[in-house]
Amino acid sequence: MSQPDIHSLVPHSGAMSLLGRLLAAEGETLAAEVTISPDSMFCAGSSVGAWVGVEYMAQAVAAHAGYTASLRGEPVRVGFLLGARRYACNVPIFPVGSVLHIHVRRALQGENGLGAFDCRIEDSRDGAELATATITVFQPNNVEEFLQWSPE
Repeated sequence: MSQPDIHSLVPHSGAMSLLGRLLAAEGETLAAEVTISPDSMFCAGSSVGAWVGVEYMAQAVAAHAGYTASLRGEPVRVGFLLGARRYACNVPIFPVGSVLHIHVRRALQGENGLGAFDCRIEDSRDGAELATATITVFQPNNVEEFLQWSPE
């Protein structure tokens, strides 16, 4: 079976859709690809700052959520990046021309919508590990209701 278009799996659109394509998805894992080009979002001349790696990871996590939702016949839902724990990056930038592979593995998922994913970014040429982090996310059952919540 062919892999779905990655853009159908994430709630991002236009310039904010940073992932290029889905490489693989199965069970608790997903791999996606990002190619750094001069017109990439966040590109400053000849590179993207390595801090953007957190957003690449977060979008790969969103793609995982979208992929698992599609397997259940459900629509893609919005989720929230709560944070990154121990983002470690071995490079200061991702140069134009780089092809990055983003790997995510669901470490835990609660029924309340909270989840954590172990993530890494690899150089597609040699598999060198460029960055790692644990991404914490929240996907409420009803986004509109969640955004309207008030402690009153």
